Amino acid sequence: MATRLGLAVVILVVLAALLQTTVAQKTHVVGDNLGWLVPPGGPVAYTTWAAMQTFTVGDILVFNFTTGNQDVARVLTKEAFDTCNSTSPMWLETTGPANFTLSSVGEYYFICTMDRHCPLGQKLAINVTGSSGPAPPPVPAPPRAPVTYVVGDKLGWLVPPGGAIAYATWASNKTFIVGDTLVFDFVNGTQDVAVVTKSAYKTCDTNNTITVLTNSPAKITLTTTGEHYFTCTYPRHCTLGQQLAINVTASSTATPPSSSTTPPTGTTTASSPANAPTAGGPISPPASSAPFRGVVGFYVTFLSIVVAFLFN
Repeated sequence: MATRLGLAVVILVVLAALLQTTVAQKTHVVGDNLGWLVPPGGPVAYTTWAAMQTFTVGDILVFNFTTGNQDVARVLTKEAFDTCNSTSPMWLETTGPANFTLSSVGEYYFICTMDRHCPLGQKLAINVTGSSGPAPPPVPAPPRAPVTYVVGDKLGWLVPPGGAIAYATWASNKTFIVGDTLVFDFVNGTQDVAVVTKSAYKTCDTNNTITVLTNSPAKITLTTTGEHYFTCTYPRHCTLGQQLAINVTASSTATPPSSSTTPPTGTTTASSPANAPTAGGPISPPASSAPFRGVVGFYVTFLSIVVAFLFN
């Protein structure tokens, strides 16, 4: 009996450790839908993506890229990362998708070694913290006061140099609630801002607008929940990336939905130009809940067998 008891204790300890690892582990798809490539907007795309993540020991990074067109290398130092020095990488994978497990705390630096991919922004720096263990129950966030957002921040409202990803990236890390205000800063006579439907947003149809604001700065107060779309009606400005899609939630306590490339339309109150949401925002990879439930089920079944063995 003592031998059985000792064996059962050992098995229980091992299974508990494995279960904790399974609970804590998370898979991060680098760049989400963007994947791992030379980002149209430069390094800000991956910097913004990383800022919205929490990386812990045991997590896995997935680099999605086309074999032969990209690769991914881990470099040891920040200096090698800053200078795009790929001479002696710690790890190099040339076949996509590439998985990398974060095995220790600290800074990790990844670059692409091909051509000028790294100087053009194909690089990622992250900070890994200790193992998180089971997540504590969520605490409701207190309501916040309305916020005024300057669209694009210092960039303002114009044809973005890097294309539509600039405004998608800007919107991706923000939570918009009813009562917030969007401010579109532009040069009068060279830009405007139009509130449009989802269909007009997707096709850059400037002939079917809900409202157009031509005087800068144009302020739009978000009065309803849902997705809102904005473009510029000047020739080719929308097709070159001057468009925004956002999703407005009822309050700050609601979980902000993922941005999508084709968000639904909503209603706004314009004090100068019209309100529009940002399109093309990063989408968080779906959680692998089914595999997790399967693993937990296996452990529970196995524990039941151990208990039966112990007391029979």
